[in-house]
Amino acid sequence: MKPFDTPPVNIGWIGTGVMGAPMAGHLLAKGHRLTVYSRTRSKARELLDRGARWADTPAAVARESQVVFTMVGFPNDVEEVYFGEQGVLAGVQPGAVLVDMTTTKPELARRIAEAAAAKGAHAVDAPVSGGDVGARNATLTIMIGGEPEVVQALQPLFAVLGKTIVHEGPAGAGQHTKMCNQIVIAGTMIGVCESLLYAYRAGLDPTTVLQAISGGAAGCWTLTNLAPR
Repeated sequence: MKPFDTPPVNIGWIGTGVMGAPMAGHLLAKGHRLTVYSRTRSKARELLDRGARWADTPAAVARESQVVFTMVGFPNDVEEVYFGEQGVLAGVQPGAVLVDMTTTKPELARRIAEAAAAKGAHAVDAPVSGGDVGARNATLTIMIGGEPEVVQALQPLFAVLGKTIVHEGPAGAGQHTKMCNQIVIAGTMIGVCESLLYAYRAGLDPTTVLQAISGGAAGCWTLTNLAPR
């Protein structure tokens, strides 16, 4: 598969929330043609003002796109966006590539890949870590599952969105890796919350406590980026 390295690539983007909007904006800024869909059109207004085109359904996005990215809320949203009557798979073109960046289920990622293959297309699962800050700054970590040649062709587009880009294996492997990430984050978040609660009950200033422990062995992304909130 030829790399998507020369703008403009016809890109579809579905989901323009706190993560999706800035990510789509980075691709638009690189000169790619962007067709967008979101359940709430007003959330896509900034992208539309910058030259993106609106489509009324996910299927309409897919009909116009060489690559379709989805960044929506939950697994049931992914299911609807891909398998609904006017979903992506109803409009996908042969040879197109579908990239789901939502955190969802490995088995759903495999179902999408199988359904795409039946249409002569390709699908990749590529969940991310780094939150809204990483989305805005294009410093996301991207964990990818899919066919090696397809993932390689997508590298120029992934490089616009993130800093650490790792192909983990076949369809579903990206989502499995994201689950590993979430397990670590969950444990870390519990530790951070317990630490701040202890500081509060001990009569300490949480701000200065964070300043102190962030510079030592306890320092981590969660402590620096989420604890101050």
